[in-house]
This record gives sequence, C-alpha cells and structure tokens, in this order.
Amino acid sequence: MAVQNTNGHTGAKSTTVPFIDLAFDVHDPDSSVRKLVYWVRPKWRDCSQELKITKFTEGITNTLLQVSRHGPDTSQSEADSNSILMRAYGNDTDLIIDRDREAISHSLLADRGMAPPLLARFQNGLLYGFIPGKVCKAQDLTREPVWRGVAQKLGEWHARIPISGISSQPLVLNGANGHANGHCAASKTHNARSKANPLASRSPIPNVWSVMQNWVNALSTNTEKERARKEMLQQELERSFEELDSEDGIGEHGFVFAHCDLLCANVIQLQSPDAPSAPDIQPVTFIDYEYATPAPAVFDISNHFAEWAGYDCDYSMVPTKSVRRGFLEEYVASYSKYSNLKLDVSTVDSLYQDIDRWRGIPGLYWGIWSLIQARISEIDFDYASYAEERLGEYFAWRSETDGTRTRDGGKMPLRERRWAEE
Repeated sequence: MAVQNTNGHTGAKSTTVPFIDLAFDVHDPDSSVRKLVYWVRPKWRDCSQELKITKFTEGITNTLLQVSRHGPDTSQSEADSNSILMRAYGNDTDLIIDRDREAISHSLLADRGMAPPLLARFQNGLLYGFIPGKVCKAQDLTREPVWRGVAQKLGEWHARIPISGISSQPLVLNGANGHANGHCAASKTHNARSKANPLASRSPIPNVWSVMQNWVNALSTNTEKERARKEMLQQELERSFEELDSEDGIGEHGFVFAHCDLLCANVIQLQSPDAPSAPDIQPVTFIDYEYATPAPAVFDISNHFAEWAGYDCDYSMVPTKSVRRGFLEEYVASYSKYSNLKLDVSTVDSLYQDIDRWRGIPGLYWGIWSLIQARISEIDFDYASYAEERLGEYFAWRSETDGTRTRDGGKMPLRERRWAEE
C-alpha cells in the first residue's frame, strides 16, 4: 500500500503527516495493527516476536492499542519510550469529530513540544508516540498536587497555542487580543449577529458553539419524540449562546485553544527519576485532541471540573468553592507566565464568577454527544443513560439558577450541593 503525504487541511500551517492507505480491523486487531506499525517502524518486521500489543480500556469513543518492542536487553522504560500508540476511530464518529482538525491540533501541539509526535494517519485512525507516565483516575483529579499540575498545564495550553492554527476562518483582530478579564456577560457584538441563526456568525469557525450546533443537526428525527427533543435542545443551545457567549474573555475574541475533553483518562502524570515521590505540584500532560477547538477558557475549565465526577458521575467529587478558586489562581499564574500578560486577582475573580455561570454547559455538550453515540457506537457503554445523566446536570443547573427548583419545593441535587460547598 502506498504512503501518501497529506495534512488534510488547507487553512493551517503546512505540517506533512504520512497517510497509510490501510485500515485497522477490529475483527483482526493483532495482524492489522502490526501492518500499520511496520510502516513507521519497518525494522520491527524482523523482530515481530518481540512486539507486545496492549489494549487500553479507559476511553468510550475509540480503540486504543500500545505496540512496544521488548527485546532481550530492553528495559521497560526503553520499551515505553519507543512505543507507538494506535488509535482507531469509533464507528461513524466522523459525525461528531472533525478528524482533519484533530490531526492539525495534534501537529500544532507536537511542534511546540506539548504532544507526542504524530507519526501517521491511516484510513480509520492515527499512529503517534507514547508518553510514559500514569493515566489519571477520577480520584486522582481531586488530589491537590494533581489539580495544581492540571491548572498549570491548562494555563500554558491556553496561552501558547494560537487558535488561528486550527481555524478555517481567519481572525480579524480589533484590539481584543490578549484582553484577559475572564468576563462572559452577553456581548454588545451580538446585536450585529444574525437573528435567524445567531450561532452561525460567531467567528472564528470552528468553535465550541458551532461544534454543538453540528451535533444537534446530527440528532435522529425518526420519531415524533426524537423531533421534539431535537427542537428542545436547539432552543437550549441558542438560549445558552445568547446568555453566555462573549468576545471579551481570555484569548482572541474570547476564545482560546481548548482541549474540550479534559477527563481523567486524558491527563497523564509524568514520571521523572529526579522528581520527589510526593511533589507539591505533579507535572502532567494532556493527550487525545479529537475535540480540541476554539472555545471560551471558562468552558474548558468548567468541563474539566465536571469530569472530576468520572464516568460514574459521582458528584461528591466535584470541586468545592475553595478548591475551584485555588485551581484558578494556579491557572491564572501560569497563563500570565506564558502569555507575558500581567494578570491579577481581578482575573481570578472574574473567572470564578463566570465558571459558576457556565457550570451547566458541559452537561448540555456531552448530553447531545451521548445521544448521537447511543445511535452509532459499537462500544459496550450505556450512552443512552449517560445522555440522560449529563443532560440532567444541565437542567438541574437551569432550575437552580432560575429559581424553579426552590419554587417547586424540590430537593437540591447532590452536584449543586457540592458545588455550593466552601
């Protein structure tokens, strides 16, 4: 099979990534992954008996395999450092993920030393380098050394990576670049937007709002119930956009380069022989950039806080007020360092207030996503129930903020109670 050169995107910096005209076969995983790996490690053909294939089970979207060489004189650290990760896309996930944008994001990060090298693309996935370290569990995110490490790394991400690198629509800066008060009140610029479809004119494109709009568009409408649900979610998306979107936040026009999927399995605790066994701040890095897109910083942070609950949605682990503020102080200090902007406590205050206002949006984001996955995914995961759980977070936030829950005499949900704790 031929190997072609492609970057899959014409609007970004030209980064040549080999394309292998082969596919991973879920019914013949061992043979198909070896064929792919041999294209980037041809000498491994001669030592096939030394190859070890390990399947990771943390993700709920893709198939992830590690291929490593374990020769007679190879240490585990050497095997890990030379390992290759193969990620095969889930069934029909191109409905919810822009794979060209993912490759551009990965290359953009790798060019800045913030991601492992992207070795190749193939018909239904990617091959890239392995980062030695420990994958976080949901409980790890609640440990102070880890969340401080995450806050520092996220501040670096948002400060260092230009959103123009993954935007198909060029930015026209008007002096807002670098403005960093974190404020997300409704912007006056909304008056100039299309009233027929207010999300459509938000630039640059893509962005987290346009992604959610595409997801709503992809929802099934085979039954009257499905059509009604789609219309309701469209209304909630437009309502959230009008209430929360602003061009006045951190970054360029209120957007930063956001990970948008900062759950525990995408946070790697880095290991170093020189690092203390219990550092005050645990060095971390982030993996898996398939959802990375321009988004408000407060969305990325709010989404990460929501992921403290884990796949099981254990809301007793959601960060309290004091922990959220400590995270933001670490984040702002890091953002200041890497952006060369002098930010102070007022930025922390604004972000703290805005994250409180945004705390329900991750539930809407992942709720819509789960409804699509329930229809297309072949992975053994109860997406339908997960969709109801995540959408429940969104509507519980709505009921709390508009006073409906209090007026109806309902009990405050655990997530809201935990969020209100000092």
